[in-house]
Amino acid sequence: MLSGKQKRYLRGEAHSLKAIFQVGKAGVNANLIKQVGEALEARELIKVSILQNCSEDKHDVARELSEGADAETVQIIGNTIILYKESEENKTIELPR
Repeated sequence: MLSGKQKRYLRGEAHSLKAIFQVGKAGVNANLIKQVGEALEARELIKVSILQNCSEDKHDVARELSEGADAETVQIIGNTIILYKESEENKTIELPR
């Protein structure tokens, strides 16, 4: 579980990132969860954009992605979700205590 200080730090780090995944009409599926998990292993911090034609609630999408990829939801702002998972091989982000 991330502390408030750590979430604030990660939000600052994610500010300049572009969303690398989009959730559309099909919603969240196993393939998307697998790809998000692989991207988190490579990058640790990613943004996911929710398109307007997505019928699922953004909080449900964030919960499904974070549980499926075993990640932490840092923030949901507008239609963008920021996810974090500490990488086992490519650790680049040093979280504050």
